[in-house]
Amino acid sequence: MPAYVIFIREKTHDVAELDAYKTAGNGLEGVPVRMLAAYGPQVVLEGPVPEGVAIAEFPNAKAVTDWYYSPEYQRALKHRLKGATYRAIIVDSV
Repeated sequence: MPAYVIFIREKTHDVAELDAYKTAGNGLEGVPVRMLAAYGPQVVLEGPVPEGVAIAEFPNAKAVTDWYYSPEYQRALKHRLKGATYRAIIVDSV
């Protein structure tokens, strides 16, 4: 059953760290993932306006956590966490 990971960028703290994150690689090579949305225009119906939102579809929640905790992604992740405040959420499909 597919699972979705949603990244919500709340506030940027260090643009250089976010640039380092972009160039560090995302560890998605060979991972069965489909990007559904990535920092495009938004219409906020409720709550605070985030700086950006990305949504990716994985085969299941385990595939998300395998990718997220992989050594490849962990090397890049440190830059994202230094660069901005994010929320990351896994949602299983129904």
